[in-house]
Amino acid sequence: MASDADRLLEEMIEAQRARLLALARRLASRITPEDLLQPHDHPALTASPEFQFEDGILAGYLAVLAALRASR
Repeated sequence: MASDADRLLEEMIEAQRARLLALARRLASRITPEDLLQPHDHPALTASPEFQFEDGILAGYLAVLAALRASR
């Protein structure tokens, strides 16, 4: 059961990363997946409330995955 939860969360994380990258590229077309690791280096991303919201969702998913794994 734990591996099912991990798989589901990993799928959600990958989908959110794709969504975040698509949004970032609408805001600044040359953004790469690596740029999303330091989004504050890109003013167009920092200034976007929508980007900040979506980035927060990704952070939440990652925190849940880490908490699940740590609890085992």
